[in-house]
Amino acid sequence: MLIILPAACALGLFACSSPAPTAASGTTSAASRASHLAHPSPAASGPPSDITLAFAGDVHFTGRTAALLADPATAFGPIASVLRSADFTALNLETAVTSRGTPEPKTYHFQTTPAAFTALRDAGVSLVTLANNHVLDYGQVGLADTLAAAQAAGFPYVGIGVNADAAWAPHVTTINGTSIAVIGVSQVAELASSWVATNTRPGEANAIDLARTLAAVRAAKRLAQIVIVFMHWGTEGESCPDANQLTLAPQLAAAGADIIIGSHAHELQGSGWLGHTFVAYGMGNFLWWENSYSTATGVLELTLHPSAPLTEQFFPAVVSSTGQPILLTGAAAQAAAAHYASLRTCAGLTPGPT
Repeated sequence: MLIILPAACALGLFACSSPAPTAASGTTSAASRASHLAHPSPAASGPPSDITLAFAGDVHFTGRTAALLADPATAFGPIASVLRSADFTALNLETAVTSRGTPEPKTYHFQTTPAAFTALRDAGVSLVTLANNHVLDYGQVGLADTLAAAQAAGFPYVGIGVNADAAWAPHVTTINGTSIAVIGVSQVAELASSWVATNTRPGEANAIDLARTLAAVRAAKRLAQIVIVFMHWGTEGESCPDANQLTLAPQLAAAGADIIIGSHAHELQGSGWLGHTFVAYGMGNFLWWENSYSTATGVLELTLHPSAPLTEQFFPAVVSSTGQPILLTGAAAQAAAAHYASLRTCAGLTPGPT
């Protein structure tokens, strides 16, 4: 386990100079996330205690993984025990949830059924980001179905909405006395001009609108002690962050992001510290439809302590022939963990806050 030694307020957890947050107790519903920004309620009382956060990469149920929904309770396989063990688990749902719509002018199109939300919940996933380059694969019809399916399932999501305010709105929750806000944003430029949410058009949150993205982070920081930004970014097939990632990450940090998690590159990318912000640039494929790019994956677990250093643990896994991620053990796990740790170098991150 990698031990990281931040000051108690490096992640905004405890006694710091910033004003007390005003996040809602519990979680915001999908329908109320936008209005929550304007009408926050007081945070839950009581002393903070340990919080365990788990993050994984790209998931969809198509190709070989579509069959896994025949039994949603077992769709993720044994690795679900790791996801369930955390207080809060988030990943990227890389698909439209629809059986309708017209395919957009792009190469790959992913769609699934509402049973995907059952599988995610059964696996212990708390929230998904849907800000990615597949959520509008079937256009506005597919997006409307996706929004309706998530809301019908009561499943928390970020990154899309009926307009820009909803797409950039945070999901806010209080865990063990600490308020946490999560925002989902894509940086993928493909079709972004027609996919990005506007004041009058449903769509995704996309960093093509940088001003709105940074404003959303600043607004979330006024709501919660911890702000997590789940980004969809990077160059496919590259294990090192690209120039766009390296430019945006410090801007997100300066705006108030405490933790930045990434997906999209289909490769694991490095994790570590950028000043006082913890960054995991890329979590790779997780439950994946074909044997493409790297099969290296895993679950990143961050534990926040009230009076001790933040700790990080990576659970190495491999995408199997069924598309499910399988935990590695023994020498294979040690080698995979060492490889993951080595990716920090090209990411320009440090092992502790600076």
